[in-house]
Amino acid sequence: MVKKKRTVIWDTPAVDDLKEIYDYIKMDSLQAAQNVKSEILATTKILSSNPELFAVDLLKENNDGSNRAFFIYSYRIAYKITDDNILILRIRHTSREPEEY
Repeated sequence: MVKKKRTVIWDTPAVDDLKEIYDYIKMDSLQAAQNVKSEILATTKILSSNPELFAVDLLKENNDGSNRAFFIYSYRIAYKITDDNILILRIRHTSREPEEY
């Protein structure tokens, strides 16, 4: 059976989160900022063909299994699997208090 490839779509808050992270890290090191951004983007790209790669998001209330999350460096990336897409929802530093969603 061939797995269906989905389109990865970044929700506006997640795009804003990534930009803020990049700008913050860049104040200390441009190379580090580029590395973090590149790794996050590369990992989210993999989700298009393997959306269930990461664990179910335990912080999402009433999660039917379609909400998942993973960690890169000290950042938690939350995403949702739909029939056709992978929606990147948010990126948060693990030291920040999680928000309910």
